[in-house]
Amino acid sequence: MARELDGEARMTIQTLAAHGVANTETARLLGVTEGAVRYHRRRQAAGAVDGRAFQVATAARFREAIDAYLEAEGETSPLNVAALHAWLVAEHSYPGSLRNLERYVRRAFPPAPVRARRRVETPPGAQAQADWAAFPRIWVGGACEDLLAFHLELSHSRYGAIIWSRRKDELAWLSVHNAALRRLGGVPASIRVDNEKTAISLGAGAWGVVNRAYRRYAQALRFHVDACAPRSPQAKGKVERRIADQRLAGDPRGQHWNDLGELQAWTDARVEASARRRLCPASGTPVWEAWQAERALLGPLPPLLPEPFDAVATHTVASDCTVVFEGRTYSVPFRYLGERVEVRGCAGTVQVLAEGQVVASHPRHTLARIVLDPAHFTGEPTARVLPPTPLGRMGVRLQEIAALAPQRRPIDLYAALAEVAR
Repeated sequence: MARELDGEARMTIQTLAAHGVANTETARLLGVTEGAVRYHRRRQAAGAVDGRAFQVATAARFREAIDAYLEAEGETSPLNVAALHAWLVAEHSYPGSLRNLERYVRRAFPPAPVRARRRVETPPGAQAQADWAAFPRIWVGGACEDLLAFHLELSHSRYGAIIWSRRKDELAWLSVHNAALRRLGGVPASIRVDNEKTAISLGAGAWGVVNRAYRRYAQALRFHVDACAPRSPQAKGKVERRIADQRLAGDPRGQHWNDLGELQAWTDARVEASARRRLCPASGTPVWEAWQAERALLGPLPPLLPEPFDAVATHTVASDCTVVFEGRTYSVPFRYLGERVEVRGCAGTVQVLAEGQVVASHPRHTLARIVLDPAHFTGEPTARVLPPTPLGRMGVRLQEIAALAPQRRPIDLYAALAEVAR
């Protein structure tokens, strides 16, 4: 049987035949068999008419029921043809298919009104947009890997950062945020994200529940998590455009990379070169210059960024200015004595947070069971806590000797201490 073609294709056959184009060439242009072209040319030459155009649609016999359904639903509601079909089958034993009903509705009812979108230019420092892009089969260190590129794009200046990652779990999600924010030079007031589970753990959009770890991270850096509505790619149009540009002009799959660091350095250089070349639509200046101006309006990066963590606990700071975590004792600045602090086990460090800010950081999984920072025991008193009693001359000298390289320590340590004690 010849393939059924739509009206536009049949008109194309008729036009090409009038210009003397061969059937084989017409079939190639339309992507059909030569037999299909010959079939439609014979029907056109004979003046045949498609009798289906004069048939009464099955759904037309149920017009009263359809009108009653639409009246009950209300004119402002968009028509859900699938729901209408299910209702007709259940209530009126409708014999037609869903596709048959869809064709009838398109012919018999005017199309639903199209809602216009408001174009808004975001003020400087107000928003960044985040998203992942998948890049399979990249050669890194002699092995073919599936990598992910994390994009964080400032909505005003259009300057962004691209961070490569092997995973997209919670630890990776927070880690790429840290790396991207360092490259942006500050923290925007809000970050618009997709409904990934690492960002939105339950629901979606404005009614979604922000992932607990990501919520604490956002509180520590003082930005708002702005989740997109479901199935709304236009809500992140700026970062989506940058991802498309990377696939066209920044795809790394044509090269072999020694390690992920080399790939990241190459990507950073391309991002900078692109920013110096492109124009910012909001300011009319190069993106690089617009970003330099926007940096002044971004929130400051704290000295210690919250790191991704896989273990967390809450403890009260003891009287000796320490907390216990994973079987080890870590010092905390004395001013937090008696307060509840959050202790996080990160990739290589243990971080202590108070009031959403990182107040102490120590190496994790050390051989030592007691890890102290002498700076945590000094400083100005607060209205609530006084600093510990300062070390005496003996204690200071002990610390100085311990800090010396072994070859520079006094040969007679006891004599040196006795000299101090005089």
